[in-house]
Amino acid sequence: MDSVEAPKKSLNFIEAMVEQDLRDGLNNGRIQTRFPPEPNGYLHIGHAKAICIDFGIAEKYNGICNLRFDDTNPLKEDVEYVDSIMEDIQWLGYQWENVYYASDYFQQLWDLAEKFILDGKAYIDEQSSEEIAKQKGTPTVPGTESPYRNRPIKESLELFRKMNTGEIPEGKMVLRAKIDMTSPNMHMRDPIMYRVITDHPHHRTGWTWKAYPMYDFAHGQSDYFEGVTHSLCTLEFEVHRPLYDWFIDQFQETDYRPRQTEFNRLNLTYTVMSKRRMLQLVEDGLVSGWDDPRMPTLCGLRRRGYTPEAIHNFIDKIGYTKYDGINDYGLLEHAVRETLNKTATRVNAVLDPVKLIITNYPEGQVETLQTENNPEDEQAGMREILFSRELYIERDDFMEDAPKKFFRMTPGKEVRLKSAYIVMCTGCKKDEEGNIVEIYCEYDPNTKSGMPDANRRVKGTLHWLSTENVVEAEVRLYDRLFIVENPTADERDFRELINPDSLKVLTGCFVEPWLKNEPALSYFQFQRVGYFNIDPDSSAEKLIFNRTVSLKDSWAKEKRK
Repeated sequence: MDSVEAPKKSLNFIEAMVEQDLRDGLNNGRIQTRFPPEPNGYLHIGHAKAICIDFGIAEKYNGICNLRFDDTNPLKEDVEYVDSIMEDIQWLGYQWENVYYASDYFQQLWDLAEKFILDGKAYIDEQSSEEIAKQKGTPTVPGTESPYRNRPIKESLELFRKMNTGEIPEGKMVLRAKIDMTSPNMHMRDPIMYRVITDHPHHRTGWTWKAYPMYDFAHGQSDYFEGVTHSLCTLEFEVHRPLYDWFIDQFQETDYRPRQTEFNRLNLTYTVMSKRRMLQLVEDGLVSGWDDPRMPTLCGLRRRGYTPEAIHNFIDKIGYTKYDGINDYGLLEHAVRETLNKTATRVNAVLDPVKLIITNYPEGQVETLQTENNPEDEQAGMREILFSRELYIERDDFMEDAPKKFFRMTPGKEVRLKSAYIVMCTGCKKDEEGNIVEIYCEYDPNTKSGMPDANRRVKGTLHWLSTENVVEAEVRLYDRLFIVENPTADERDFRELINPDSLKVLTGCFVEPWLKNEPALSYFQFQRVGYFNIDPDSSAEKLIFNRTVSLKDSWAKEKRK
C-alpha cells in the first residue's frame, strides 16, 4: 500500500513573498534576515513569534539570519539582557550566523549624519523637547517649521561635533532631519536623528560617545550596512517604513535596499507584554522576578515547563497576518498540552494525601507492579512501582455520601487502582473535628493485570502511592496572572486586576521517589492532575514542582457559566 503523503502546508504571506523574490532573482537569490532586539529587557512570547519568522525564513530558504542588538540607548541597556536574549534564542532551537550591534556602526552613522548636514538635509535644533513636540502638529494639522531649520550648514556641523565632546548638556540640542513638516506621516516631520546622553556610559563603547543616534536613524541603516534582504518587523513599524526608505535614498549608490515587511504582533489575553508593565510587576514585588512562571517572558515560560516545541506549536497555530488581534491564552495552553501529552512521562503524585488501608492485604507485604510511562508513546516502555497494604490517595477522590454520578471512592462501590487491583471501599475513620484521616477498603486479588478478573468493568480509576515508597514535595499551582482578558484596556489600576489565585503553594504532597534524582526543568504528567516540571530551586532534599498547565481548560468552562 502506498504511504499517504502529509498535506502540504500552505505558505504564509511572508513565505509567499520570499518565494516570489527568489523567482524574480532579487538580490541574486540571496536571503538574509536579522533578529534585532534592544538589549533593555527580557524576551517575551511576542518576541518568539519574531524569532521564529526571522530565523525560520533563513533556515527554510538556505539563507542566513544574524542577531543584531539595537543598542542605541545606553540609559536602558545591559550585558545581562544580551546574555539572556542569546540564551532564549538558542533555547528555541536557533543559531545566528553573526552577532552584530548597532554600536558597531556608530562611526559610520556619525559620518552619514555629517553628510546629511553638509547636503542640507539635517540641522541642529536648540528647542526643548516640549517645543518640538508642539510644533509637530497632529495627524490632521500640519506641523510648523523650527526657527533653527534654516541655520547655516557650517554652524550645524560645528554644533553637531560639539554634541559629542561633552560641551553640550543633555536636552540642550538635537540633530533633526530636514524632510517635510506638512507630511501626513508624523514620522516624516523632521524626525530627531541624534540626542546627547552624557551621564551614562554605553555597555560596549563606554564614554567614547556623548551623542547617540535615535533608533529610527540607526535601525534601517544597520540593515543596509549588513546587507539584509528581508527586514521583517511588526505592524507598528509600517508607518516608519517611509522614513527608513528616505534615509537610505539619500546615500544609496546601487539598487539594493532592505525590503521591510510587517506582520501582526502576538497579543495574549490575561497577561501584559509591555516592558514598562512587566518591569512594574517585578519592581512592585507582584511577581518573584522576570522568570516568575506567571510572566509571559521566555525565561518565565521555560521555568513553568513550556518546551520550545510547545512555543513553536502555538506560533504555527496562530500564524502570520497583516491584522492585529488578541490571541486566547487558552490556545497557548492547548498547544502545551498537545505537545506534552506526546512526550511527558506519566507519574503518580498525590497533592492532598489521605491514607487508604487495604484491610485484607497481607501486613508487611510489598509487591512490585508494572506501569506504563506514556500510553501515547510505545517506545517509552514501563517502570516498576511498589504496592502495599497502606497507600495514599487524593482526599477529593473519596466521598462518604456521594451523589449518583460520583465514580470515585465511596462506601460500597468498586474502583480500580491504576496498574494494580480493583478495590471496594468499606468505610472511613474521622478525627474529633470530623476530618477523614483514614479510608478502608478490600482488594480482589484476581483483578491484577493479567489475572482472570482484570477486565471487569469498573467506572472509576484512581492514582495512588505506596506509603512505603514516596518522597515529600512542594507543588506550586500557577494560573493566569490577571482576572480580566485585556488588562491593558481596563481603566482600573492594572495592579488591582491581579488574579489572587495565580499562585497556590501546596506542601506535604507526595511523589514517586525516583523524581528526586531528575534534573531541573524535567517535565511530567501528574496523572489525572496536569503537567508539571521541576523548578530550578528544587533539590534532592526539597523537591519543588511547578504546574505548567492543568489537564483540562477550567477557564473556558468558567466563562461558559
